[in-house]
Amino acid sequence: MRKITSLALAAMMVTAAFVGCGDGSSNTGAVSGDGQTASGEFDWKAFEGEEITVLFSEHTYADAVEEKLDEFTEKTGIKVNYSSMPEGNYFEKLNVELSSHSGSIDVFMTGAYQSWEYATAGNLEPLENYIDTGLTSPDWNYSDFIPAVIDALKWDCVPGHAVGSGSQWALPMGWEVNILTYNKRILEENGIEAPKTAEELLAASKALNEFDGSGSYGLAVRGLPDWGTIHPAYMSMYSTWGAKDFEIQDGKLVSMVNSPEAVAMTEYWVDLVKNGSAPQWATYGWEMCGADLGAGKAAMMWDADRGGYTQNTPGASNEAGNLAFGMVPYPESAGKTEADMKSNLWVWSMAMNADSSKKEAAWYFMQYFTSPEFMKWSGIEKACTDTPRMSVLNDPAYKESLAGAEGYYEAFSTVSQSASIFFTPQPYFTETTTEWAKTLQDLVTTNKYSSVQEAMDELKVTMDELVSDLEVE
Repeated sequence: MRKITSLALAAMMVTAAFVGCGDGSSNTGAVSGDGQTASGEFDWKAFEGEEITVLFSEHTYADAVEEKLDEFTEKTGIKVNYSSMPEGNYFEKLNVELSSHSGSIDVFMTGAYQSWEYATAGNLEPLENYIDTGLTSPDWNYSDFIPAVIDALKWDCVPGHAVGSGSQWALPMGWEVNILTYNKRILEENGIEAPKTAEELLAASKALNEFDGSGSYGLAVRGLPDWGTIHPAYMSMYSTWGAKDFEIQDGKLVSMVNSPEAVAMTEYWVDLVKNGSAPQWATYGWEMCGADLGAGKAAMMWDADRGGYTQNTPGASNEAGNLAFGMVPYPESAGKTEADMKSNLWVWSMAMNADSSKKEAAWYFMQYFTSPEFMKWSGIEKACTDTPRMSVLNDPAYKESLAGAEGYYEAFSTVSQSASIFFTPQPYFTETTTEWAKTLQDLVTTNKYSSVQEAMDELKVTMDELVSDLEVE
């Protein structure tokens, strides 16, 4: 499987040198049209009659877009063929569509990590070609995006280079920090204070095992054998502990998952999951974590802040109103303090297919649904809480909409100051993190390894092999 993937990627990277990660020019040459009326005003009807296809993952961000599709069509005259599906199936479907280079999808949802793979393979259209032209309404205001969020979607396509420079490959729909959500009622009934440190979290999770009989437990975290298990809570604790996934050595990426910090953190994590998490942890994605928290089956959850927030809105779950929000537990045993808190960042984004034949109409869709006006409405009215726009974040009405979630705005505002993408950008992200997640599963559910050190030593060898063909300039 690795050989097939490497050959395919190698072929795509040859193409990408010309159309994906080259000089940032459009894959189809100059953008046609200037989006202006004869009087010089921005013309939202410039591509009236065009028809585009949009594929999104099911999410509240996507729900907000879907609700306004008719208004978009009325404003632009552009028809949208829209579909969405659960995240578990979404990326598989998307990867098939993009690899076909058929242009059957014009706009799609992605994350920053996936954009490393798609950009390298030449699947993404560079967006600076549209942002800096008359195709963009002057009201759209690119500079209003929170710098850390918009920069997370820029990359120069050089493995190992940090995000923040290079082409703009996608636009943020919303972003998430990974913090602790806890049930005030359950903790109070069991005489437990909301954990602030890693040690307190471990003790509380163990103490809350079967707090309400068989099947109830302390802490909900992800456990599926895929990248989604690594990036939220695990990577946040891993980074807070001081560990890294890769380092650049002699022009190559070298895995650091067997470093002393990485092993110590993973030893902690295995103990936490074995003794304080769901009995069926290995089957858990974010949906089941949130469902157990909302049902009162899990006393706490460490995942995307929005996951807890949506369970806490009136009528959303049995425990709505009982949930509150903490920050990132930090390991005092490793000499860390609150100042060391690090949350790995996730950005749900929308991107344009480089093979689209309707790029200008697709760009109209993208700017409409990332505009300050739309994001203020979706942030306040549709619970799209982690807005990527500064104007919305500082809007009194937006702040008021979060007032019912105890500690949410404080936690989000605090943690977001140090939140970042702590993975090393490289095009084998999915492969390396999937192997990582499989190793965690083996450590928790089997006796395959005699120690965490042995497991991480073996994982390092696997990850080094996966990225062995990458050269770092």
